[in-house]
Amino acid sequence: MHALNKNRPLRRIMLASATTVSGVVMLLALKPHTAPTVVTDSAAPAPSVSASASPGATGHSGKSGTSGTSGTSGSSSTGTRTVTGDTVQTRWGPVQVKVTIKNGKITDVTAVQYPSDNPRDQEINQYALPQLRTEALAAQSASIDTVSGATYTSQGYQQSLQSALDSAGL
Repeated sequence: MHALNKNRPLRRIMLASATTVSGVVMLLALKPHTAPTVVTDSAAPAPSVSASASPGATGHSGKSGTSGTSGTSGSSSTGTRTVTGDTVQTRWGPVQVKVTIKNGKITDVTAVQYPSDNPRDQEINQYALPQLRTEALAAQSASIDTVSGATYTSQGYQQSLQSALDSAGL
Protein backbone atom coordinates (compact mmCIF):
# COMPACT_ATOMS: atom_id res chain seq x y z
CA MET A 1 0.00 0.00 0.00
CA HIS A 2 1.12 3.47 -0.77
CA ALA A 3 1.33 6.09 2.06
CA LEU A 4 -0.91 8.50 0.14
CA ASN A 5 -3.61 5.97 -0.70
CA LYS A 6 -6.75 7.78 -1.81
CA ASN A 7 -8.90 5.47 0.29
CA ARG A 8 -7.28 6.85 3.47
CA PRO A 9 -7.66 10.67 3.46
CA LEU A 10 -6.85 10.99 7.19
CA ARG A 11 -3.40 9.50 6.58
CA ARG A 12 -2.75 12.08 3.83
CA ILE A 13 -3.85 14.92 6.11
CA MET A 14 -1.61 13.75 8.96
CA LEU A 15 1.39 13.32 6.65
CA ALA A 16 0.91 16.79 5.09
CA SER A 17 0.50 18.37 8.56
CA ALA A 18 3.62 16.70 9.93
CA THR A 19 5.63 17.80 6.88
CA THR A 20 4.41 21.39 7.22
CA VAL A 21 5.17 21.54 10.95
CA SER A 22 8.64 20.07 10.38
CA GLY A 23 9.38 22.64 7.68
CA VAL A 24 8.24 25.56 9.86
CA VAL A 25 10.32 24.33 12.82
CA MET A 26 13.40 24.03 10.60
CA LEU A 27 12.90 27.56 9.24
CA LEU A 28 12.48 29.04 12.71
CA ALA A 29 15.63 27.28 13.93
CA LEU A 30 17.74 28.92 11.21
CA LYS A 31 19.92 31.72 12.57
CA PRO A 32 21.48 34.22 10.19
CA HIS A 33 25.26 34.57 10.40
CA THR A 34 26.70 38.04 10.80
CA ALA A 35 30.42 38.53 11.15
CA PRO A 36 31.69 40.69 14.03
CA THR A 37 32.83 44.16 13.07
CA VAL A 38 35.32 46.47 14.69
CA VAL A 39 33.78 49.63 16.11
CA THR A 40 35.86 52.70 15.42
CA ASP A 41 35.23 56.17 16.70
CA SER A 42 37.13 59.01 15.04
CA ALA A 43 37.02 61.07 18.25
CA ALA A 44 38.31 58.20 20.42
CA PRO A 45 42.03 57.96 21.15
CA ALA A 46 44.10 55.04 19.90
CA PRO A 47 44.33 51.99 22.18
CA SER A 48 46.08 52.97 25.36
CA VAL A 49 49.54 51.73 26.23
CA SER A 50 50.88 52.19 29.74
CA ALA A 51 54.01 51.13 31.61
CA SER A 52 54.38 50.44 35.29
CA ALA A 53 56.95 49.05 37.69
CA SER A 54 54.78 46.23 39.07
CA PRO A 55 52.26 43.88 37.44
CA GLY A 56 49.51 44.93 39.87
CA ALA A 57 49.66 48.60 38.95
CA THR A 58 47.60 48.44 35.76
CA GLY A 59 45.47 51.46 36.59
CA HIS A 60 41.93 50.42 35.66
CA SER A 61 39.69 47.40 36.01
CA GLY A 62 36.05 46.56 35.50
CA LYS A 63 33.75 46.42 32.49
CA SER A 64 33.87 50.03 31.32
CA GLY A 65 34.65 51.05 27.77
CA THR A 66 37.58 53.33 28.56
CA SER A 67 41.02 52.73 29.91
CA GLY A 68 43.36 55.12 31.66
CA THR A 69 47.03 55.61 31.00
CA SER A 70 49.44 55.60 33.89
CA GLY A 71 53.19 56.14 34.02
CA THR A 72 55.45 56.65 31.04
CA SER A 73 55.82 54.51 27.98
CA GLY A 74 58.43 51.75 28.15
CA SER A 75 60.33 49.82 25.53
CA SER A 76 58.71 46.76 23.95
CA SER A 77 61.21 44.29 25.41
CA THR A 78 61.45 45.39 29.07
CA GLY A 79 59.05 46.48 31.80
CA THR A 80 55.36 45.83 32.20
CA ARG A 81 52.87 47.39 29.82
CA THR A 82 49.11 47.28 29.59
CA VAL A 83 47.49 47.59 26.17
CA THR A 84 43.74 47.83 25.55
CA GLY A 85 42.51 46.43 22.24
CA ASP A 86 39.85 47.79 19.93
CA THR A 87 36.19 47.36 20.86
CA VAL A 88 34.71 44.72 18.56
CA GLN A 89 30.95 44.89 18.04
CA THR A 90 29.48 41.37 17.88
CA ARG A 91 25.93 40.21 17.33
CA TRP A 92 25.35 40.05 21.10
CA GLY A 93 27.31 43.12 22.19
CA PRO A 94 30.76 44.71 22.34
CA VAL A 95 33.89 42.77 23.27
CA GLN A 96 37.16 44.42 24.35
CA VAL A 97 40.25 43.00 26.04
CA LYS A 98 43.19 44.43 27.96
CA VAL A 99 46.58 42.70 27.73
CA THR A 100 49.44 42.96 30.22
CA ILE A 101 52.86 42.34 28.71
CA LYS A 102 56.05 41.85 30.69
CA ASN A 103 59.42 41.44 28.99
CA GLY A 104 57.74 40.69 25.65
CA LYS A 105 55.45 37.96 27.06
CA ILE A 106 51.71 38.08 27.68
CA THR A 107 51.24 37.76 31.44
CA ASP A 108 47.54 38.63 31.73
CA VAL A 109 44.48 39.07 29.51
CA THR A 110 41.35 40.69 30.92
CA ALA A 111 37.98 41.17 29.23
CA VAL A 112 37.12 44.85 29.69
CA GLN A 113 33.80 44.69 27.83
CA TYR A 114 31.69 41.68 26.97
CA PRO A 115 27.99 40.90 26.46
CA SER A 116 26.26 40.78 29.84
CA ASP A 117 22.81 42.24 29.22
CA ASN A 118 20.86 39.15 30.22
CA PRO A 119 21.33 36.06 32.39
CA ARG A 120 22.11 33.86 29.35
CA ASP A 121 24.96 36.19 28.27
CA GLN A 122 26.30 36.17 31.81
CA GLU A 123 26.16 32.36 31.98
CA ILE A 124 27.91 31.92 28.63
CA ASN A 125 30.65 34.43 29.37
CA GLN A 126 31.24 33.14 32.91
CA TYR A 127 32.22 29.89 31.22
CA ALA A 128 33.86 31.20 28.02
CA LEU A 129 36.03 34.11 29.20
CA PRO A 130 38.27 32.06 31.55
CA GLN A 131 38.81 29.52 28.75
CA LEU A 132 39.69 32.25 26.25
CA ARG A 133 42.10 33.82 28.76
CA THR A 134 43.81 30.46 29.40
CA GLU A 135 44.10 29.82 25.64
CA ALA A 136 45.60 33.28 25.02
CA LEU A 137 48.16 32.90 27.81
CA ALA A 138 49.16 29.44 26.58
CA ALA A 139 49.38 30.47 22.91
CA GLN A 140 51.03 33.85 23.62
CA SER A 141 49.06 35.14 20.61
CA ALA A 142 45.54 35.70 19.32
CA SER A 143 45.60 32.31 17.54
CA ILE A 144 43.24 30.65 19.99
CA ASP A 145 40.40 28.16 19.70
CA THR A 146 36.78 29.30 19.63
CA VAL A 147 34.74 28.28 22.68
CA SER A 148 31.75 26.18 21.68
CA GLY A 149 28.52 28.01 22.50
CA ALA A 150 30.28 31.39 22.60
CA THR A 151 31.31 31.74 18.96
CA TYR A 152 30.58 35.46 18.57
CA THR A 153 32.23 36.38 21.87
CA SER A 154 35.25 34.22 20.96
CA GLN A 155 35.64 35.91 17.58
CA GLY A 156 35.34 39.37 19.13
CA TYR A 157 37.84 38.39 21.85
CA GLN A 158 40.33 37.19 19.22
CA GLN A 159 39.99 40.36 17.14
CA SER A 160 40.35 42.68 20.14
CA LEU A 161 43.32 40.66 21.43
CA GLN A 162 45.00 40.85 18.02
CA SER A 163 44.53 44.63 17.89
CA ALA A 164 46.06 44.97 21.37
CA LEU A 165 49.03 42.81 20.38
CA ASP A 166 49.47 44.80 17.18
CA SER A 167 49.47 48.04 19.19
CA ALA A 168 52.08 46.56 21.53
CA GLY A 169 54.26 45.50 18.62
CA LEU A 170 54.01 41.74 19.28
